[in-house]
Amino acid sequence: MASSDADNLIAKADKLTKLTLTRWSADWMSATAFYEQAANSYRISKKYEKAKEAFEKASKGQEMLSSPWDAAKHMESAAALAKELRNWTEVADLYQRAAELYIECGRAQPASDALAKAASALEDAMPDKAIKLYTDACAILEEEGKEQMTFDLYRGATSVYLKLEKFTDAAACLLTLALAADKGDATHSQCKAYLSAIVVYMYAHDFVQAEKCHNDCCQIEAFVSSDQNRCANKLLSAYREGDVEEIKLVAKSSIISNLDNMIIKLARKLPTGDVENMKTDGTKEEEQFDEDDLT
Repeated sequence: MASSDADNLIAKADKLTKLTLTRWSADWMSATAFYEQAANSYRISKKYEKAKEAFEKASKGQEMLSSPWDAAKHMESAAALAKELRNWTEVADLYQRAAELYIECGRAQPASDALAKAASALEDAMPDKAIKLYTDACAILEEEGKEQMTFDLYRGATSVYLKLEKFTDAAACLLTLALAADKGDATHSQCKAYLSAIVVYMYAHDFVQAEKCHNDCCQIEAFVSSDQNRCANKLLSAYREGDVEEIKLVAKSSIISNLDNMIIKLARKLPTGDVENMKTDGTKEEEQFDEDDLT
């Protein structure tokens, strides 16, 4: 279909939706079919701006026909075209509208997926917005008791935090993932998330917070007996002793290698900063003690 034919379809559809003295009700059934034909034609001919607008109109038509599912699908198509056009604000808005429409028909998973697509597209252009979208996508699933489906979303948010060098936020996100894993009875994922958070703190050269995080995690019985805890203990001990070679050795262990790539990359760069200054106070006091000084 030529572009001029698609233009004619849009004109016909627009006319059918406008009320006049002789047309007292809109013919959304016919108009929506015209919008859909035009949208597909524009997309094939790579006229993405016109295709996007046609899909938005088709979505509106499906809403008027009480079909939120089809309306959501068309809105997602419009969002994908906005991505092609690199119109990031519209990408967010259109995918969010698609999610709302999916919610209307009680479909939590597609709604969450729509927000996740937006978040993935916006990671570089609008990272803060991407994090918000990942978080909202998780919330939709958690409200439905589908915590096991949130893991990749939390990982996505964590990755963005790491790119922004917001290490405290990244660790917090991993701990939230661990909580979701606990609710979803995914013990292995839970333990991996705990170890990952500890690695993030160490990469940020925050040994105090790494130890505190480890102590908190050890309140969880599943973690105490895990390989991930044994790895964390080795890593912490190596830091306390200021043993750079041991830190590097543990960071290359199979347990670390089974974490997500973004965490493995951080671990392979350990240690960061001055490891000597990370020795425990007790170790430093022993080094400074003079047995001849009894005062």
